[in-house]
Order: sequence, then structure tokens, then C-alpha cells
Amino acid sequence: MNYHIKLVALSVLIALFVAACSTEEAPYVTAVSWGGSYGKAVNESANIPFSEETGIEVRVEDYNGGLAQIRAQVEIGEVHWDVVDLEIADAVRGCDEGLLEPIDFDMLTPAPDGTPASEDFPDEVKTGCGIGSLVYSNVYAYNAETIRGPAPETPADFFDLEKIPGRRGLRRVPHVNLEFALLADGVPANEVYAVMSTPKGLDRAFAKLETIKDQVDWWEAGAQPPQMLADGQVVMSTAYNGRIFNAQVLEDQPFVIVWDGQVYDIGQASIVAGTPRLAEARKYVAFLTSTESLARIGERISYSSVRNSGQSLVTTHLTTGVDMAPHLPANPDNMRNALRFDWAWWADHQDELNERFSAWLAL
Repeated sequence: MNYHIKLVALSVLIALFVAACSTEEAPYVTAVSWGGSYGKAVNESANIPFSEETGIEVRVEDYNGGLAQIRAQVEIGEVHWDVVDLEIADAVRGCDEGLLEPIDFDMLTPAPDGTPASEDFPDEVKTGCGIGSLVYSNVYAYNAETIRGPAPETPADFFDLEKIPGRRGLRRVPHVNLEFALLADGVPANEVYAVMSTPKGLDRAFAKLETIKDQVDWWEAGAQPPQMLADGQVVMSTAYNGRIFNAQVLEDQPFVIVWDGQVYDIGQASIVAGTPRLAEARKYVAFLTSTESLARIGERISYSSVRNSGQSLVTTHLTTGVDMAPHLPANPDNMRNALRFDWAWWADHQDELNERFSAWLAL
């Protein structure tokens, strides 16, 4: 009788243990990025293959950039974002503030030929708490069907309301806008940051923006400029080159990119400090930044891999077969008068210029 009771008790304990295990949450990682056509490319190229290979679910959230939400999560100790696609200046500032986990290159995937990741990534994309993934560009574009008169060709044309009347679209942030304004005002690309480093130079940039301020529609999400152009809300707008590319090749939109004065930059994959899913986040970052994943992304949207081993792997667009070379920021024809975004400069000046820009907008 005692034996029977013990057997029943043991069976109950086993059942309870199995039930408890079955209610444990399956492993997952929350990846935060820019959404839209870029988010779709990342999902198809990295997120889905990662989950299939590892069994770790990728939960996707979109945002419009910046450190505010990351800072809030870290400060209260309730981190629910794990990996965030950051602009490089934010990755540097976030690292300095202790908001991001250090990136160990030993955790990253080697190149297909076995070259260690530490040698396959250029030094300028290693920021301590982030690793460069893709080269993208801030350009401006117009709708060929809504432009009246001469087509815009230079940054100066964007600011010329007499030559090309109509509303303009600009992102509601100071960075890139200030550089773009100085390029339009005749400052050579290789002198822009030297000019911005002086009070007079910053005044000059804001004065140039002032000339079109009452004709600007401000955007915050990357999906907005293509929609604004398609709707005729603006005659031209700054935008991420990949968003315009996808509208051109997948939606047959009559958009034209003006590459003159492009400001190109490198996205960063970073891990939020204090995430309770650090192991899963590290696995995800290694998969996302592998040569193969970045090449798959580059087949879907016109952003270039920063890995040396991946730069020659993308030739045509996966869906349409369009030659990708003319649409990439690093194409020699597109690099004339191009400006590389100086993330170190912005890491030092972001806070003060965010305040000044917000005050200027409110005037």
C-alpha cells in the first residue's frame, strides 16, 4: 500500500514537472530596426533563417532612431529590447553612457574563407559596442511626374524655391540636415565638418535651412518620404536611398535620386546593456552580420555590406534582376561630391544641437 502511494506521488511530481517545463517561454530575441522595405529585407534575409537554424524566435519592433527608449529601459532596469539597429553616432554615445554591451569579435562569424571577423570588418565600423553592417546613404529624390521646369541636380537646387517651387521633405533631426545645408551653400564636402566646428559655421547652416523652413514638411519614419513624393505632398525630399530604390523597382514609382551631395553612413548592430537574453542576442548579432546574411539583404535593398568578404557577392536584385551597381552609394558615379557622415563629430555635439534644432523648429 505504501509502495502504491509512493508511486502515485512520484507520478504526480513528474506530471507537475512536465507541466512546468511546458509553460516555460520559448527562447526569443527582440530585434529593433527601421521597418518598411528595409525591415522586410532583414526579416527575409536574417530573421527567418536565424529562427529556422537556432529555434530562437525573432520578435521585431520598429522605431525612428535615437537612444531615448534604450536609455529609459536601462535606467529603470526593465530591458525588453535586445538588439537595436543604430546610427553610428548613437552607437558611440550609447557605449560611452553604458547603455550598450561591448561587442566581442570572437563571437562573430568568420568570412566564408575562414578570415576572422576582426580582419573582415574595416576598422572604422568597430565602435566598441556596435558592429557595422550595411552602408546606406541619405540622399534627396524627386518625382519626375511632378517636377515642373528643370530637374534638380545639386544640393543647391533643393534650396532654390524660385527655380523649383514646391514643398520639400526633411527629416526632423539636425544631423545630415546641417551638412546638407552647408553643401547647398557652397561649402566643399571635405570642409563641411571644419565649418560646422565653428559658431559661425553652425549659424550659416541654420540660416540656409531658414530659407526653406516655411516650405518644409518634416518626416520621422523612413517610409514617409516615398509616400510624400507619390502623393505629391512634396516635390522633393531627403530620404534613405534604399527606400527610394524599392519604390522605383518594386512599385514602379517615377522617382529620381540626386546623388550629388549624398551623405553616406554605416548602420550598427548593438546589444542593449542588461538584457536578460544576452546569449540569444549575441547569437543573433553574429548571424545578422555574417557575410551570407548581409549579402542576402543586399539582394533585396540597395545597401552594401561593410564586410570585405561580402562586397562582391551582390550583383542583381533578387526579385526583378535589376543591376544593383548603379543604385549603391559606393558606386564611383554616385560618390562625386559625396560626404561621409562624421559619427565622431556628432557623438560630441548631438545633445547641444538637438536642443538648438528643437528651439529653432519652435520659432
